[in-house]
Amino acid sequence: MVTKKDVLNILKEVIDPEIGISVVDLGLIYDVKVENNKVRIKMTLTSPFCPLSNFLVDSVKEKVRSLDIEDVKVEIVFDPPWTPEKMSKKAKRILGIK
Repeated sequence: MVTKKDVLNILKEVIDPEIGISVVDLGLIYDVKVENNKVRIKMTLTSPFCPLSNFLVDSVKEKVRSLDIEDVKVEIVFDPPWTPEKMSKKAKRILGIK
């Protein structure tokens, strides 16, 4: 059975092409729920006007489906708003943020 940890691990392979860091390390994934071979993800974007929003959502769905998940729903939310504080230590180090 696929777990939340499995989903987060595979989502580390989804790289934001503008920044070069995974959506997980950027802190864009707010919530993951796995139930009955279905996954529900709440995620955000660094900006509501992100030109790559469709690309990122499609990439997230594709990666999760590779875990043999039959149904993936991604909800884009902006509350709470994304801030650099949500990034992992690794992402902050890469970007030179302390």
